[in-house]
Amino acid sequence: METKNDVDVKDELLYNNSKDAEAAEKSSDEETPKRDQWSAQIDYLLSMIGYCVGLGNIWRFPYLCYRNGGGAFLIPYVIMLVLAGIPMFFIELALGQYAGLGTLPVWDCLPILKGIGYSMILISSWTAIYYNMIIAWALYYLFASFTSQLPWHHCGHWWNTPSCVESWDVANSTTNATNFTRVSPSEEYWHHRVQQYSSGISETGKMSWELSLCLLLAWVTVFFCLFKGVKSTGKVVYFTATFPYIMLLTLLIRGATLPGAIDGVLFYITPDFNRLTEYQVWYDAASQIFYSLAIAFGAVLTMASYNKFNNNIQRDAILIPLINCGSSVFAGFAVFCFIGFMSHELKVEVKDVVASGPGLVFIVYPEALTLLPASPFWAICLFFMILTLGLDSMFMTVETITTALVDEFPKLLSKYKTWLLLGFCVSMYLLGLTQCTQAGIYWLNLMDWYAAGFSLFVTAFFQAIGISWIYGIKRFSANIKVMIGHEPNIYFKISWMFVSPALMLFILIFSLVTYSPVQYNGIEYPGWAVNLGLLMAFSSILMIPLVAILTIWRQEGTILERIRAACRPAARWGPSSSAPKPEPDVTYSVNNGKLYPDVKILHADAKVGDEDPDSALIKVSHI
Repeated sequence: METKNDVDVKDELLYNNSKDAEAAEKSSDEETPKRDQWSAQIDYLLSMIGYCVGLGNIWRFPYLCYRNGGGAFLIPYVIMLVLAGIPMFFIELALGQYAGLGTLPVWDCLPILKGIGYSMILISSWTAIYYNMIIAWALYYLFASFTSQLPWHHCGHWWNTPSCVESWDVANSTTNATNFTRVSPSEEYWHHRVQQYSSGISETGKMSWELSLCLLLAWVTVFFCLFKGVKSTGKVVYFTATFPYIMLLTLLIRGATLPGAIDGVLFYITPDFNRLTEYQVWYDAASQIFYSLAIAFGAVLTMASYNKFNNNIQRDAILIPLINCGSSVFAGFAVFCFIGFMSHELKVEVKDVVASGPGLVFIVYPEALTLLPASPFWAICLFFMILTLGLDSMFMTVETITTALVDEFPKLLSKYKTWLLLGFCVSMYLLGLTQCTQAGIYWLNLMDWYAAGFSLFVTAFFQAIGISWIYGIKRFSANIKVMIGHEPNIYFKISWMFVSPALMLFILIFSLVTYSPVQYNGIEYPGWAVNLGLLMAFSSILMIPLVAILTIWRQEGTILERIRAACRPAARWGPSSSAPKPEPDVTYSVNNGKLYPDVKILHADAKVGDEDPDSALIKVSHI
């Protein structure tokens, strides 16, 4: 029984302990800087949509749809979305939001696979070098469009060759010549004016000061939109994420009124179900899902890390991929309306007009615009849309890299994040200058071919296996339950454990079996360039085994004990600092004038993230 004196001592000690706790908490806050969060949920959603809906939705999906059976391609596309895209998207959302950390420290949940974080950083870094060059091209064309007549409208310029044939001469030429091969003014403008490309990657040639300045402007734009963190980025995307939809809708309405548009649309959607028996169709569907949802790039995980702890990630994991895929289908209608119009005007087959990648955006589409009244206005709209689409993706790509480094070394880098961002942008600009030479298009194509190819599928495969089988599906489901109030359903669990890894393994094997060395426009690359590309690809993949070996070597004990230790979450792993703090369930007792807490301690065999944490606790008293 407590005496009055014991009660007084207890009150005084409780007060002193609370003051000490406040001081310790304050000291801890000073040591570990507070992390930014999205100002509002809409900032996060628009940033995520803006990042996922990029250039690939405009220039890759419509072409794949046409090449793989038209409307029938939607069947494998939706199947791959459901079985691999949405589940893998959910994994990255859950990891980022639970820990509130970037792509490096988030893998404290599974130290043996921390190399996945380094792999994601390298993939994003390689991508950033060439992706911003595409934005620089868009800027170049945008500036060139402020004129009364588009420079790629006619032949007769210093960059044109005798092979150049203008639009209205095509019908004549195709009628009177048996083996007629046409080179359009837009193609010659692209190759001989913008690129001034050489005979191969080995012939560097001179540097274009115009492209160099456009690339500099692209990196300056990225820096100033990011240097204040996600709060400023979240406001920029209000415009950059919504403007492309306005422009796509405008172009679709305008395109639908043009002669021949219906032929292009029918060419786009007419199903050829016989193509569904081909492996290539399923591979293209799966790879497009991975690219468009940016799985294994690390940006999805990074953006989720700025969320509030109890944000409904299961809803987001379904909603965002559906918006992304719907945008791809929608963009296809706008693209093929203009391709059908070109086919009608040039009196050639639709299949002879279709193109993919830069060829669609910088050759086919610009020529289509020359056939419209007020063509400079439509060109400005098109290239401004391309600019905003690219910038959204660049913002999050760069943020992924800087956030990962700052979160991994918070005390060292958090005060200098702006300088880190500046240093990264300057370095990437200098590396990107190779793409401003006459061999620039070859360098960009090399990086696009290898930087984010099969390395993505390797990284995503180990991510799924690691989380499902080593970290544990029960533990991961318990982490999700803490955030959203319930565990993910059986569909997600089966997909994570079996279906998604199997599909990624199929994609990986198929890509290796069908591998062919890089080439551009029929020009093959020399051996040293192909080896450089392979080195680029394997630089990210090798991070996974190298970091695993280093992590095991740092542990103590036998080999088996070291492996087991490397597979356990690190000491600092746990829920985000934004997670709700539970009320402490502690009672106190006084013995000989001293205050002792009745505390709860973990069993020796308890695990972080158990479904019922209370079942692993014992209450003990120090009386």
